[in-house]
Amino acid sequence: MVLAWAAALVFVDWRSFDERAAAIFAAVTAVAIQGGSAYIVYALAITSTIISGAYPPAQAALMPTLVDSPEELTAANVVGNTINSLGMFAGPAIAGILLALSGPAAAFALNGALFVWSAIFIAQVPRDERPKGAERPRLIPELTAGFRAVLGKPALRVVVGLTAAVTFVDGALEVLLVVLALDVLGSSNASLGWLNTAIGIGSIGGAFFAAAFVTRRRLAGGFALGILLSSVPLALTAAVSSLAPAIVLVGALGVGSILVQVNSVTLLQRSTDNEVLGRVFAVLESVILGALAIGSLVTPAIASWLGSRGALIAVGASAPILLLPLWPALRRVDAEAVIAEEPLALLRRIAIFAELPETVLERLAAGATSISVAANGVVVSRGEAGNHFYAIASGKAGVELDDGTTRELGPGDFFGEIALLRDVPRTATVTALTPVRLDALGKGAFVSTVTGHDPSARVADELVQARLGHATIVR
Repeated sequence: MVLAWAAALVFVDWRSFDERAAAIFAAVTAVAIQGGSAYIVYALAITSTIISGAYPPAQAALMPTLVDSPEELTAANVVGNTINSLGMFAGPAIAGILLALSGPAAAFALNGALFVWSAIFIAQVPRDERPKGAERPRLIPELTAGFRAVLGKPALRVVVGLTAAVTFVDGALEVLLVVLALDVLGSSNASLGWLNTAIGIGSIGGAFFAAAFVTRRRLAGGFALGILLSSVPLALTAAVSSLAPAIVLVGALGVGSILVQVNSVTLLQRSTDNEVLGRVFAVLESVILGALAIGSLVTPAIASWLGSRGALIAVGASAPILLLPLWPALRRVDAEAVIAEEPLALLRRIAIFAELPETVLERLAAGATSISVAANGVVVSRGEAGNHFYAIASGKAGVELDDGTTRELGPGDFFGEIALLRDVPRTATVTALTPVRLDALGKGAFVSTVTGHDPSARVADELVQARLGHATIVR
């Protein structure tokens, strides 16, 4: 687990993972065909596990850069978890068929081929290039950046902590399903198989259920519902005495698990600064692995201490008990991540911001201040210091040029970027021609956001150069 976490923090390029994984499974296939040592296969499998730790955090961190709206971000997370659920359900079944019909070499070969298939698609994802002049990351700061971000921000602590609580239940479930089938129900291994199948089917159904939350901008309710569904039904199984109701309750656990995954990932994407987003998801991945391990390790002791039914109740109640005092904090997380609809739509149409990741643009829009200016009112004056960037939400304004003419601006147009990006006085006077409503961004947020993202910085620089060709700087 520790090695996988380190890989997740250091190898955050998911393209390299698919390529390396394909090469590893090609080697595993060759060893299997030639009847080589099983220890070589074990070593290669461990290597694959270590580097696979990079995939989930890189995927979660990169996803916001590939979508165009908050709805698309949540929908993408739903689709991703649906595919994961289908893969977890179908993968072992397909591997079992190949093992029965052909042998391990065929199963390894299929795995390698699927990595190649994945790499072909991932190669089409644009690379997120490091901004010019940025220092190469240093190992120790990179390893600790995610933990510093999580510990330093209450929103991240709440989401990661509650996710860990649910994951603890998932780890305990590996043991408690056996307890439920063989001890509580007094059934056979076949019943255990049905219970495991119910979780898989519930996960698939949960993915479709999670789609109902795609249009919701507030995710705390869906996250809390997922926590309850992924734990309370487990406690209720202590009261059942036959397989049918147990299957229904265990299936509900699968639904809840998907709801937790989709809503927690989306909340973290909306609440985390883009610079450390990958590192935060690496922390989440390590916490998940640790919670799974702890859950499976301590559950036998809990069952020995409280008995089979007592263990089901105790573990099933653990996450809801933690949720109760943290609910107000979770609501605050949701409120902080709420999207400013109108400023977001306005900024999204501006070329300077077009290349920004959706979550970065959401945070920028959330910091916008709405300003109203009456007709003939002066918004900015030539020669004064610049502290804000302005986008016109409604109304018309005029820019007084050096030659005495006026250029008219309307909804969707913007001004004020030259003084901020070049650190010079205002180059023109802007006056409201009609009543105007503006969305204003502070200098610090605007400059750090635009200059911190290389594609946006290039667009802004080209625009400033073009506008400076028509303006005289007053010093």
